[in-house]
Amino acid sequence: MSERLDPTEPPVEQPAEPAAVRLRLDLAYDGTGFAGWAIQPDLRTVQGVLEAALGTVLRTDGPPRVTVAGRTDSGVHARGQVAHVDIPGGLIERSRGRSRRPVDEVLLTRLGGILPPDLVVHALTRAPDGFDARFSALSRRYTYRICDDSARRDPLSRAHVLWHRRALDVDAMAAAAKPLVGRHDFASYCKPRPGATTIRTLEAFSWSRPVDGPDAGLVVATVRADAFCHSMVRSLVGASLAVGEGRQASGWPAELLAARRRGVGVHVVAAHGLMLDEVSYPADDELAARAVLTRARRAAEDLQHPPAAGDCCG
Repeated sequence: MSERLDPTEPPVEQPAEPAAVRLRLDLAYDGTGFAGWAIQPDLRTVQGVLEAALGTVLRTDGPPRVTVAGRTDSGVHARGQVAHVDIPGGLIERSRGRSRRPVDEVLLTRLGGILPPDLVVHALTRAPDGFDARFSALSRRYTYRICDDSARRDPLSRAHVLWHRRALDVDAMAAAAKPLVGRHDFASYCKPRPGATTIRTLEAFSWSRPVDGPDAGLVVATVRADAFCHSMVRSLVGASLAVGEGRQASGWPAELLAARRRGVGVHVVAAHGLMLDEVSYPADDELAARAVLTRARRAAEDLQHPPAAGDCCG
């Protein structure tokens, strides 16, 4: 006879499923073949391709949702993009299979085997407590590259460098950029989006013409801010080009800023010259506090300055 269970005995406790694990992903991509970061119906996007690959590697019922530090527009490139994804702990451990290597290494290798060549995950690590790829970030740094010298025009870099037919006065462009640095309402340089703010802290905006290195001879903008609203960087570059060509005085970009109203004079340059180079974060023990502060500030600004532009790249 089979042994019967005593109904008076307490049930045997099953081991708890490990809590969700947050993974940090450091990635790079050539934006040429993508319709931007965010998922869009029937379009190839970075988020869509990455989430599908994660779903395949982890064997989830559906693609896991990824949160990114900065959503890039169609055609914009990234060398230093950061994202995070939350995965059930048990699922992560099971995805190791028979490998004895750390599970993070296993996942990174498998991702590299199925992702297309224009999207690379350089690192996959367990995120420290409090990490949020978007809200924990201190700043985002972009570079915009322009070639205005036919002798230096390189067909191999045509997808990453803007070709400009007229010679540019870099000193005038640099002088015009200085007054824009600081905390301002950049409504004149942002495409409006309902329910979001155009107030940003522009931490750095400079123009240079390097004499050596991979950018030698190019006209290069470096732009860093706590965050960017839609088309902000490319609008700043467009205003600078008007100064560099001599069509506008060096004080014109600051006049546009003061107007706090998007006008017909603002030109949004092509996306392919723009590169997200770096997203910076505070020390691990400050990550959670930074995320709380960022969320609170964004919410307060949205209430005080409707409507405005959303969080996106240039």
